[in-house]
Amino acid sequence: MPGPSCGVVALRNLPSKSWTVNQGWVLAANIAADLAAWTRLLGLHDQPDLAHAEPDTLRYRLLHLPAKLTAHARRRTLSIPDTWPWTEAFLLCWQRLTTLPLTT
Repeated sequence: MPGPSCGVVALRNLPSKSWTVNQGWVLAANIAADLAAWTRLLGLHDQPDLAHAEPDTLRYRLLHLPAKLTAHARRRTLSIPDTWPWTEAFLLCWQRLTTLPLTT
């Protein structure tokens, strides 16, 4: 379950004068919390420092990836610096999430 700070940042733009805008912000906050929770559950379950990490920690360690994405000969390559401390955790999580079966 996401931590208490997860929805606070996403919902700081509330209330708006428009009901539809409010619905959109709440929906976006819920989707972000769900994605963070599922990422921790499916991709980081055995990583002691990330399995129960707050969304801010996940954002800092995994989502702010100091990498370069290049394309050559119809192939994409992600270059991650060797000195980045969370390289192995990111690659393991990425591998686990990309091998999940697709649903129809």
